[in-house]
Amino acid sequence: MKTKSILFVWIALCSVVMSCSTGKYAATEKIYAKKAKAFAKVYRVAPVENQLGKIASVDKEWIASTNFGMRRPNYVMIHHTAQNSTEHTVRTFHNERVDVSSHYVIGRDGKVIQMVNDYYRAHHAGAGKWGNDTDLNSSSIGIELDNNGTTDPWPDVQIDALIQLLTYLKEAYKIPQANFIGHMDYAPARKNDPSRFPWKKLAEAGFGYWYADNLENPPEGFDPIVALRIIGYDTKNPDAAIKGFKHHYIQKDVNIAALSEEDLKILYAIYKKFL
Repeated sequence: MKTKSILFVWIALCSVVMSCSTGKYAATEKIYAKKAKAFAKVYRVAPVENQLGKIASVDKEWIASTNFGMRRPNYVMIHHTAQNSTEHTVRTFHNERVDVSSHYVIGRDGKVIQMVNDYYRAHHAGAGKWGNDTDLNSSSIGIELDNNGTTDPWPDVQIDALIQLLTYLKEAYKIPQANFIGHMDYAPARKNDPSRFPWKKLAEAGFGYWYADNLENPPEGFDPIVALRIIGYDTKNPDAAIKGFKHHYIQKDVNIAALSEEDLKILYAIYKKFL
């Protein structure tokens, strides 16, 4: 009987917490639901309106296939918020004039907040290029980590929560190990996030790559710009590509668009993982 009473109290407390949370964000939840309903209406229309119908001068017909599914993310892009708190970031992602968002936000205390359905296109990546992909908003999950980007440490509880989230995403969507990247990888000319980030710890858990301590000298004729392009960097601006690589893998002298002898060894080690 005592156990049932405790369980009842626990359920009641959970209900109170959930109702408070819903009330606090009731207005934005309503906007989310309205947009989701509009998207659902577009998805279920058959024949599809405003697609085949745009072709006016050919013989045409809608014949529905039985073989299709929902689009699935193939990348994860990690960011720092460059803001003062998780609550600050949530407010930003509720501001329709700003028009930015992310699928997940992880607080410094390890709390994970989902803000966009995994299957929806969040507005987190912006302009950039990784490999041949110039629209990672359409093919990635965005994760924002509460961190001011300059002096804040990366608490273990926050990184551990991130790794748990990445484990789910990798397994759910079969995301390749190479496809866990930072914003600065995709848009190095304008972004440096996440800065000072423990990429090695993530790579050891299976998210992205890192290098061993016993580094090899690159062979004669090794071209660092070609290597950066094979890894995925946009090398139309070589200086930006070098800085993006250094933000991720070197984490010192990141504003100097030059590679030291040690940097070249690291680049060669990472490059080999993409061959």
